[in-house]
Amino acid sequence: MTDLTSLRISYTRDALRRADLNPDPLAQFKSWFDAAQQADLPEPYALSLATADASGRPSVRTVLLRGADAGALTFYSNFESHKGHDLAANPQAELLFYWAELERQVRAYGSIARVPDAEADDYFHVRPRDSQLAAHASDPQSAPIENREALEAKFAALHERFPEDQPVPRPDFWGGYRVTVQEWEFWQGRPNRMHDRFRYSRQGDGWQIERLMP
Repeated sequence: MTDLTSLRISYTRDALRRADLNPDPLAQFKSWFDAAQQADLPEPYALSLATADASGRPSVRTVLLRGADAGALTFYSNFESHKGHDLAANPQAELLFYWAELERQVRAYGSIARVPDAEADDYFHVRPRDSQLAAHASDPQSAPIENREALEAKFAALHERFPEDQPVPRPDFWGGYRVTVQEWEFWQGRPNRMHDRFRYSRQGDGWQIERLMP
């Protein structure tokens, strides 16, 4: 294995100043997200979702952002998954976006609630049909399965159960989560590890913005 102690790069692409920041953190996030899309980055909407169970054991995985509005970020999942059980016991989470090519990351911490059923239905039915069937096939998500063949057989059976001329219903165990963000952090890499970091903290109806030590 390569000696990891010698691996590093110097971040020189950009800077982040207090004067650059939008007073609304969601607007600031959307500005950086748009820049990531315009840079043709692969899956700029992919994020790391960190949760913890009732005992405090942490867990992290990648999910996809599917909404950013009204101070909240939305993603979808199986309610019976590992993350679903975590969020039922401890309804708070932290999200991390990392756009390496732009030398930027965004952290967002907040409380979690499920999106309304009608909203989940609307999103479910704009997904590709095979993705809809896969939502059924993966139940119970995160549970052990004998082998790949058993999973493929379950998927094939769902194709027979729901012919092409019939809509696929959203399963009750699948839906959306909305993170109402209470704290944001915007990080811009700088040379010599002297990074720019700014934190937005909820203060009543507004936001306090502070520069953080790198």
